[in-house]
Amino acid sequence: MTYFFAALFFTLLGVAYVKGYDLVKSRSPEHLVHFYLVMATIRMLLVVTVVGLYVFFAPNREDAIHFAVIILIMYALMMVVTLTLRH
Repeated sequence: MTYFFAALFFTLLGVAYVKGYDLVKSRSPEHLVHFYLVMATIRMLLVVTVVGLYVFFAPNREDAIHFAVIILIMYALMMVVTLTLRH
């Protein structure tokens, strides 16, 4: 169940990036660099917050480590996919 919510979390972050990219590109393409930097910061802060909260409330250390590794792999994959789709 935890991994389902993690996948949903990254799906929502990816959709927000793609929709935001399309919106900024159509209205003011010169600000795409700023949009990317802001979204990268927001995504990084959200991922660190989710991992931190899970580690704090995890039932044991082994689960926390597995969750953190899965989230970091999913974060890297999301970055590759969103950059590949839009650049």
